[in-house]
Amino acid sequence: MDISETIETVIIGAGQAGLATARELVSRGHACVVLERNEAVGDGWRQQYDSLRLYSPARHDSLPGLPFPGDPKSFPGKEEVAAYLGSYAAHFRLPVRLGVRVQRLAAAPAGDGFVIETDRGLIACRNVVVATGTFGRAPRVPDLAADLDPSILQLHSSEYRRPSQLRDGSVLVVGASHSGCDIAYELAQTRPTILAGRDCGQIPVRWDSPAIHVVFPFLLFAWRHVMTRRTPVGRGMMEEIRHHGGPMLRVKREDLAARGVERHTQRVVGVTDGLPRLDDGTVVDAANVIWATGFTQRFDWIDLPVVGDDGWPREYRGVSQDVPGLFFCGLAFQYAFASMVLPGVGRDAAYVAEHVVRRSAKQRTRSDSTAPAPA
Repeated sequence: MDISETIETVIIGAGQAGLATARELVSRGHACVVLERNEAVGDGWRQQYDSLRLYSPARHDSLPGLPFPGDPKSFPGKEEVAAYLGSYAAHFRLPVRLGVRVQRLAAAPAGDGFVIETDRGLIACRNVVVATGTFGRAPRVPDLAADLDPSILQLHSSEYRRPSQLRDGSVLVVGASHSGCDIAYELAQTRPTILAGRDCGQIPVRWDSPAIHVVFPFLLFAWRHVMTRRTPVGRGMMEEIRHHGGPMLRVKREDLAARGVERHTQRVVGVTDGLPRLDDGTVVDAANVIWATGFTQRFDWIDLPVVGDDGWPREYRGVSQDVPGLFFCGLAFQYAFASMVLPGVGRDAAYVAEHVVRRSAKQRTRSDSTAPAPA
């Protein structure tokens, strides 16, 4: 095994979680490198649908050490977030390596640390922070999609950018969490739109009213300190969020109704004559289907005993319960509801970084204590 280099800590992923963790480590004098598969910092945001905006005002969207620019009451769009992440990496001179694909993570042969296999060579390290996405990057699409009539245009929400991508005719949006509601609301301006999926609930305050700037700090406090893995309500919400999606935020039920969206709370369960069928027997005659059905966490590239039966890593606050030296940052509900949004990333990153530094210090102490005495 030819190791190309040895690094104390490797962070996989240069999104907001990976960058915040790198900044916390660098500020503590800890050597690290961030590996990013995209060609530019922020590309993960640039690849989202055009109308995407944050649900948190800019004044709450700062990562540690650098304020988010612009009107503090605005809701930044995807390009603004991407630009901010790029400026964050540049401002702190974070050691980001772009265009590097991680193919495998395994234990080092000697049992101390890890070996990371990339398309640029092998890297040995003592600690790894996996920061590859809140819900994963693999689109979740039901098997029945393969049975739909080939004339129906199908897109996962990760492939959707704008209404002009779609064919003429109606569209069925499957999945009624906040992204599915946003997309259905946008599409209803240009074509008949049907939205199918369980009602995930909604936050009652309106995002387009001045009241949101009064209420949001209270929401954020609840997201950070009440809805956590330490409380019964938080643990219950964690299961709901990780497996079923989050509540409606900016777009409300009444907004969908006002724009003429045909709403079904039934699930798509089958195909009849090439068309999607709901579990109440309704067959939807749609020329387009957008699967806003979320993502799957795929950790099959991690050749370590870390993933539980539910497909999520066995960790608490990003610290692996089974593999010393393996950490995560940016997971949905890593500690609280706020872990999924920019206002909550900094706290999680600081917690993970502190544990990484503490572990490295203990390893150095052990190494010093076992070193032979000078002659």
